[in-house]
Amino acid sequence: MTATTMTPRRYRVVDRTQETDDTVTLALSPLDQPLPVFRPGQFAMLYAFGVGEVPISLSGRHGAGGLLHTIRAVGSTTNALCRAEAGYVLGVRGPFGEGWDLPAPAGADLVIVAGGLGLAPLRPVVRHAIDFRDRYTSATVLIGARTPQDLLYPDEYDSWRSARVDVFVTVDRADAGWGGHVGVVTALFDRLADRPADTVAYVCGPEIMMRFAARGLTDRGVPPDHVWLSLERNMQCGLGHCGHCQLGPLLLCRDGPVVGYDVAGPLLSTKEL
Repeated sequence: MTATTMTPRRYRVVDRTQETDDTVTLALSPLDQPLPVFRPGQFAMLYAFGVGEVPISLSGRHGAGGLLHTIRAVGSTTNALCRAEAGYVLGVRGPFGEGWDLPAPAGADLVIVAGGLGLAPLRPVVRHAIDFRDRYTSATVLIGARTPQDLLYPDEYDSWRSARVDVFVTVDRADAGWGGHVGVVTALFDRLADRPADTVAYVCGPEIMMRFAARGLTDRGVPPDHVWLSLERNMQCGLGHCGHCQLGPLLLCRDGPVVGYDVAGPLLSTKEL
């Protein structure tokens, strides 16, 4: 049978990292011919055999043809994926969707705004900012989480800073050992460079956080078509055929998940769309 985008390819779990109480990162290595190279922001359909299939964005690459996916256990399929140990075989389809608009124009100020699990699909953007740091005037990562225990990849922040990327972190609820900022991620916007016309922003997190972040950025003067959001809907086929991921005129598995705020803004402001 000829392989198609509907045919899962087998990938073996070669490493498993427990990120938080309910979130893991799986490193996958291909057993079949590797899938085409994923662009940052694109997603795969991960299949736990005998359980089900879910869309998960790429959070990095692992070796030759390998993939990194950070997954939160919220249902039967994601629970099965999160329990997968090294040696477990998964099915993978993809890559699907539109990725982040990279590279940004030379000389731009890159702004990466992440809320909770939203840092996972933005992690490749941080890697791009590091690899091409001399291309940009500045690169700033703003990270928000519910609690310090919910922060993703905290052991990487210092290495990002060492690569001349500014990293600022805030939590909604602090504990006794937390000495950092407390509040919503948009409260960190005063740390941004004051060059809104030259700013390109990448935003991912809970939808309400993205709405406020995008509005806050555009209120500062950032052009709406310079603000990119990664939107989430009920993606099932990955090809725009089933219609479950429709958002107004968009089918997000095909036209997204990354969408410019000039397009996404009116859609997100329409109730129950």
